[in-house]
Amino acid sequence: MRRALVYLALLALGVAGVLYMARLGGAVEIRVGDVQVIVPFAVALLLLAIFFLALHLTLAAIAALRRWPAKRRAKREARHRVEGEAAVTRALVALAAGTPEVARLEVRRARDRLGDTPQTLMLTAEAERLAGREEAAAEAFHALAARPDSRFLGLRGLLRQAIQREDWATAQRLAREAEAAQPGAAWLRQERETLALRTRDWREALALAAPGTAQAPLALAAASQEPAEGGRAAELERQAFQTDPGFAPAALAHARRLKEAGSPRRARQVLEEAWKARPHPDLADAYIGAEADPLQRVKAAEQLVHGNPRHPESHLLIGRLAVEAGLTGRARQELEALTATGQADRRAFLALSDLEEAEGGDTPETRAAQAKWLRMAATAAPEPRWRCSACGTDQPAWAPVCPHCQSVGTIGWTSPQLLPVAAG
Repeated sequence: MRRALVYLALLALGVAGVLYMARLGGAVEIRVGDVQVIVPFAVALLLLAIFFLALHLTLAAIAALRRWPAKRRAKREARHRVEGEAAVTRALVALAAGTPEVARLEVRRARDRLGDTPQTLMLTAEAERLAGREEAAAEAFHALAARPDSRFLGLRGLLRQAIQREDWATAQRLAREAEAAQPGAAWLRQERETLALRTRDWREALALAAPGTAQAPLALAAASQEPAEGGRAAELERQAFQTDPGFAPAALAHARRLKEAGSPRRARQVLEEAWKARPHPDLADAYIGAEADPLQRVKAAEQLVHGNPRHPESHLLIGRLAVEAGLTGRARQELEALTATGQADRRAFLALSDLEEAEGGDTPETRAAQAKWLRMAATAAPEPRWRCSACGTDQPAWAPVCPHCQSVGTIGWTSPQLLPVAAG
């Protein structure tokens, strides 16, 4: 309403001005050489207004002509964008439906309309992969990797292709480039760790592994790849032991390194700490293996197990050594304590059989007692051993890779299941 009143006021002022000029009278004289033109003042104003109006319309027409190609181009681009987005949608539907040829056709239409954008290049790569055209997909991934805004997408696609064809060296290089393009990606860190394990690059696998006891086997494996006389190997063995004191191979390696360096006392302390954390027969062999006197072997074993005396392995170790030393009372005390826990395996019952012979000699009563323990040994759980959880084969020692099936990180200290005895 206010705007209408303003326009009305301006119109009134214009009409009043025209009436005033008409009432004022006068003329406008124009001379060009000998030619003289006299025009009434009101007509001159009208002609001047017409001239300016014509000039304005002419300039407006020229500007419109100059803008016409850009407007036409913008309109065409808008139409192409709409058509391209529709083709992208149809390509996504075709990919989801598993129809690669339809997807490739729609992707070509999208690229014709939208050009090589990250979205169309990614769709191209996926459509080509679905159609089994890995080389064409690789070209699209390379085009993505060449763009700063989509480099990570291209590298990820190329990395996936390298893993698929088991080109581990190329996969590792691409993974490092992708890490530089997108630092901190959790998926990429996991992929790099998997690649490091596949290529047996224990040092990189250790650097990428999450903190925890799983680092101990990796640190010990990394130590095996270092020169034996170098300080780096000793540092990695120490790291493996400190990460998981109960990992017997790490404790044994660290203790052996300390002993060779002239620190036998510290080596024994390492073995004692490892036994306290998780007893293992190999720790006992390393701790008391040098002792030849049976009584000294019992004393050394008591020193080893003092931090964890009630563990089944502690009872078994003291009991067996006591049998060898002729300490039959001590042996029976330890072995019966072990059987009372319900965790005795075949070794305990065989040791009790040896104990019966050491106590009673070769008598009918002794043979009867031995027969009882031997029957129990036959049905008891087998002794624990190093075994691959992937292929089920027993191994003489721990290793980062199973030599039978080449699985990584599957060898562990475990008790195999007792197979049922078939009747008949």
